[in-house]
Amino acid sequence: MTKKIGTFIDLFCGIGGIRMGMEMSGFQCVFSSDIDEDCKNVYATNYSERPAGDISKIEANEIPDFDILCGGFPCQPFSISGKKKGFEDTRGTLFFEICRIAEAKQPKVILLENVKYLVHHDGGRTLSVITEKLEELGYIVNWQILNALDFGMPQNRERIIIVATKDCEFDFDDIQKKSRKTLSDGFLDKSGAFEYLEPEEYTLLKEEQKTIQLKSGLIFAGYRNKSIRKVGVRPGTEHLSRVHKQPNRIYDARGTHPTLPSQETSGRFWILVEGKVRKLTIDECYRIMGFPDSFKRAELLGTQYKQIGNSVCVPMFSALAKSIKKQYFSQGVRNVERKQKQISLF
Repeated sequence: MTKKIGTFIDLFCGIGGIRMGMEMSGFQCVFSSDIDEDCKNVYATNYSERPAGDISKIEANEIPDFDILCGGFPCQPFSISGKKKGFEDTRGTLFFEICRIAEAKQPKVILLENVKYLVHHDGGRTLSVITEKLEELGYIVNWQILNALDFGMPQNRERIIIVATKDCEFDFDDIQKKSRKTLSDGFLDKSGAFEYLEPEEYTLLKEEQKTIQLKSGLIFAGYRNKSIRKVGVRPGTEHLSRVHKQPNRIYDARGTHPTLPSQETSGRFWILVEGKVRKLTIDECYRIMGFPDSFKRAELLGTQYKQIGNSVCVPMFSALAKSIKKQYFSQGVRNVERKQKQISLF
């Protein structure tokens, strides 16, 4: 059994992806909260603990003391797939609930996750407000864009990670990353009731036309023969969806997969495997987010797709937790550096 070396709370916990990553490194969860009943049901099934409800209705003194505040606060107000209203959206104001609890409980570390677009939202002013509010509470704030690709997952999923600490600035370079993988590297089901497209339903690019995108690892292999947009469409984009521009694209399984969105509840993710085009299965969706096959999921398939699209890359948070443990909860190099800095003040 892993020795518990620190405690954390899991706000806006969803189905528990952050908790899973934190617990892998020996941290103990003492409180969780979410407003979505379906998520709470899944969380309770897997962790034998039902999350509390709306955090805005919970007093800080009702929450046990803890070392780390974890929160994947709602990303829809800042997402490029949403309306991007930010703090104008009532969900956007939930960040200030994080500040309220942090001010009252003074945790050693605050670990936050959100969509990459948060960096650019409102010309960068939204991120500035977040940083300034945390600094006003006495924290040293650092952030970086991390990609699931760099943690052994074959998914181009970029997320902003914000780490605020009471001590020295968090060192993102200390995070242990893994070599990149493709979908074919053990993430795909070998057999099953696959949903294949008929040959007349799609168009594949010739092998010499396929190009791998070096940054994302994506290999665009073709598209479904289904035009969605009619007006103002640029040549060559007729097969793209009006909203996310992904559901009609087909990607080669020898590469990676684009970000799984929460809005795509019918799971229209198409991959080319051994010359045939099929839908990515729900099991494979959970697998490329780092969830074990033993994870108990919601009953409805549409709910499963929504929940996994809203979750986090588990190995990324496991790596973050290990780095936080090393930098702030052990007698490692950074602790020695702190002591030396403190001595130099006298």
